[in-house]
Amino acid sequence: MASNLDYLDPNLQPLVRKVEAYLAAKEDLRKLTVADRNEATYDAAAAQSAQEFEQRPPTGSFDQHADELTQRREDAQTDLNQLAQDILTLLPTRNEWVKVNLGYGPSRVGAWRVPNAQDAKAEHYEIRVVL
Repeated sequence: MASNLDYLDPNLQPLVRKVEAYLAAKEDLRKLTVADRNEATYDAAAAQSAQEFEQRPPTGSFDQHADELTQRREDAQTDLNQLAQDILTLLPTRNEWVKVNLGYGPSRVGAWRVPNAQDAKAEHYEIRVVL
């Protein structure tokens, strides 16, 4: 019979750290996606401000804000994909919940197989976390 305290097992600590990093990276990616969607509003506000004060950008300068947002979002997506792969290697099973301690008692993390539209033979797993 499995104990209800299995989620406190010290062997699960590397998995817990990866899941916490994964959740933080997922939140960062969400914020960057929202910022990217609001880029048009940012550009309009910057143009309005420039018109009000009759400012011109210095010679040879260009707006890097959109490029920086795109680069940061791509980096966050790469980090998220790497963390997902790390979690997959640390999970003892697939298509089952594993109890872990994310701070407020037992939480659950697992990887479930999802169909791949491009290649039916390639396996793709989705990481799911229940806090």
